[in-house]
Amino acid sequence: MSGSATEQRLRDLARLRRVRDRIDREYAQPLDVEALARGVHVSAGHLSRAFRAAYGESPYSYLMTRRIERAMALLRRGDLSVTEVCFTVGCSSLGTFSTRFTELVGMSPSTYRRRAAEATAGIPACVAKQVTRPVRNREAPVDAPSLA
Repeated sequence: MSGSATEQRLRDLARLRRVRDRIDREYAQPLDVEALARGVHVSAGHLSRAFRAAYGESPYSYLMTRRIERAMALLRRGDLSVTEVCFTVGCSSLGTFSTRFTELVGMSPSTYRRRAAEATAGIPACVAKQVTRPVRNREAPVDAPSLA
């Protein structure tokens, strides 16, 4: 790869990191691929393709994973209803939220809330977050090294 091609690739990766960081920061805001693409001055199609190539999932999937992670934490806390959690994390449709939550977590939000309260009783929140984190890429190796 020539020097200018390497420099361009590094600029593209920096742009994708800015998009990912924006999703991480603003997950509860109304975000769509078009708005994210405008923020880095590329087309929505180009952003989607480049983001998937770099991170293994589309910007929308990444956004929904962040929202579901936050929803899981709020549901473990137990002081908000499923509907309140849905809107707090930036979802505008309870049906879409419940469907995505069930796809990622393997159970409905209300079932998760009930089971998580029982399973994480007495566990520090930082540990509970790590062990209950949703895994979108089901093809990832199961025996990956742990952080313990």
